[in-house]
Amino acid sequence: MPDLTHLRLERTSDGVAVLTLDNPDMRNAMSDEMTASWVSAIDELAADRSVRAVVVTGEGSAFCSGGNTGWIASEPDASVDYLRTRMIAFYRAWLSIRKLEVPTVAAVNGAAIGAGLCLALACDIRYAARGAKLGAPFVKLGMHAGMAGTYLLPNVVGEAHARDLLLTGRIVDADEALHLGLVSRVIDPESFRSEVLETAAGIAATAPIASRLTKLALADGGHRDFEACVQWEALAQPITLATADLQEGIRASQEKRPPAFTGA
Repeated sequence: MPDLTHLRLERTSDGVAVLTLDNPDMRNAMSDEMTASWVSAIDELAADRSVRAVVVTGEGSAFCSGGNTGWIASEPDASVDYLRTRMIAFYRAWLSIRKLEVPTVAAVNGAAIGAGLCLALACDIRYAARGAKLGAPFVKLGMHAGMAGTYLLPNVVGEAHARDLLLTGRIVDADEALHLGLVSRVIDPESFRSEVLETAAGIAATAPIASRLTKLALADGGHRDFEACVQWEALAQPITLATADLQEGIRASQEKRPPAFTGA
């Protein structure tokens, strides 16, 4: 793949891919170069069947400070149609992480603001380092929320908390984010990266077919209808029961050893 700008892609031996937003001087704001690199990296990961989990994090003190709004301020006479065309391309570029079939983990090492928070929300799981700040202060900048924030935030924290965060534009710390359900765990900064990667390795060690189907079942908050859920599971579970990985999982449980799943 071409060289990446403002982004690093690393792979570990246990099937985990780590995407690091790498423009710390700009608090990892989403530059045009970073956006193009992100699309290339996601396309590569989507095509790589050896990848079983993806971690997204930031270099330096921030996870992501959001979109680079400098170009908006520099074009006060831009038409609505021009701005809409540009913004929808920007949204689709960053939200492309949702097309990955493997579990994705946002490792919120520092500030996740605006579109940066939406990127974390687009991942399946969010962990935060203690001291991290999270928020969607769009209204405080005089703009409507973007990057699917009005969909993703209610989906993760519920309508009441989403209204609070979006209408006040307030920033919360990691501990309050945990209370709101915005993140699942808060980890000390000293051990943050190692604990997140250890968790991701555990996810990557699960049965790939079962993992992918479970992620699909949980898409957009899971099944809203009980009967649809039952019908889906009555098909999806037999698919996994017919795999070699199921037999390996049972043997490993009986032999009291870690399973070695192959995705077959």
